[in-house]
Amino acid sequence: MLRFAVRRTASLATRTALHPHQFGSGSASKPSLSIWRRKKEMGKEALIAAKELKRLRSDPIRLDRFVASHISRLLKSDLVAVLAEFQRQDQVFLSMKLYDIVRKEIWYRPDMFFYRDMLMMLARNKRVEEAKRVWQDLESERVLFDQHTFGDIVRAFLDSGLPSEAMDIYEKMRQSPEPPLSLPFRVILKGLLPYPELREKVKDDFLEIFPNMIIYDPPEDLFEDQAGQGYR
Repeated sequence: MLRFAVRRTASLATRTALHPHQFGSGSASKPSLSIWRRKKEMGKEALIAAKELKRLRSDPIRLDRFVASHISRLLKSDLVAVLAEFQRQDQVFLSMKLYDIVRKEIWYRPDMFFYRDMLMMLARNKRVEEAKRVWQDLESERVLFDQHTFGDIVRAFLDSGLPSEAMDIYEKMRQSPEPPLSLPFRVILKGLLPYPELREKVKDDFLEIFPNMIIYDPPEDLFEDQAGQGYR
């Protein structure tokens, strides 16, 4: 029992020792320290919790009871693992449920990778309203994406056929205090092949920022082929 208590105390100390992860500030923690980048393995309690959450998701009353009685008792590593698994399975409702729970935990700190994973999952599932809510949360917590992450998120929305939302995020990328990088622009330009007009706008921005760089433009018939593949 004493040995367990020592391990538990050490675990609590570890869980509360994280630093805020706000990119672009002088006190930003190193990306490698983020709990959201570590390998997430589900322990026995996490597996049981995940299974029960999926079973109860259509019963709001019993679901809330289970969350109150069991989910709040999960260790940080288990809670993170369950959320990551639900994101992998594109379980949007349950991911949003755990998203709210995580943000209320005593060990929670704003983190770029936490928000990146949520937005990527929501983009895959074309969940625009939830994505807007998550974006409002990260802005209220003053989380700042680096340029590569901005590029990946914009591309995720483009690949899901959500160009309007993608361009909204692109504009936020352009307004970011982080120095622009060429690679995220190229990632976005490739995702914009089905949207020639939008691509021209981003291309103009790119050439203004990087006047000595070259952009490869595919043949015009490729644009036509891409535009005819059901993108909206």
